[in-house]
Amino acid sequence: MTTTETTTAPLANARDLALAHYAARGVLEHVLARHGITFQQQVTLRAAVTADAPQTPDGLVLQVQGSLKADPADIRTTLDELLAKQLLVADGAHLRPTEAGRGLLATASAETAPISARIWGGISAGDLAAAGRVLTLVAERANTELATLTV
Repeated sequence: MTTTETTTAPLANARDLALAHYAARGVLEHVLARHGITFQQQVTLRAAVTADAPQTPDGLVLQVQGSLKADPADIRTTLDELLAKQLLVADGAHLRPTEAGRGLLATASAETAPISARIWGGISAGDLAAAGRVLTLVAERANTELATLTV
């Protein structure tokens, strides 16, 4: 007769989610610091780079606010910083990323890719799918709660 030991994985909770987020963000911030930009600047620049068309400052603020839940005034300061670093440029009423901005994102992505591969490597597709479903649901619910708190 063969017996198998069953181990029960701990249930995920808000603290686990936060610890995973900050650990991964810490890795990214370490890479970004070598290039003289912050996490919020990177998120804002990425929003401009990945947009289908040049965005207005207000459009970028709304998009970044939706992602980071940051204060709009802080995001506007971030836009000013990106303009000063010449990673974004004003084009009439719109902002568009410069080649330097696109290059910085490409370089940072290339530097973080092998680290991300080590972090995510070996996690089964099924586990990643389950985590994706749970994280999507948690984000939806948290956004709903936040909306009721800010009305």
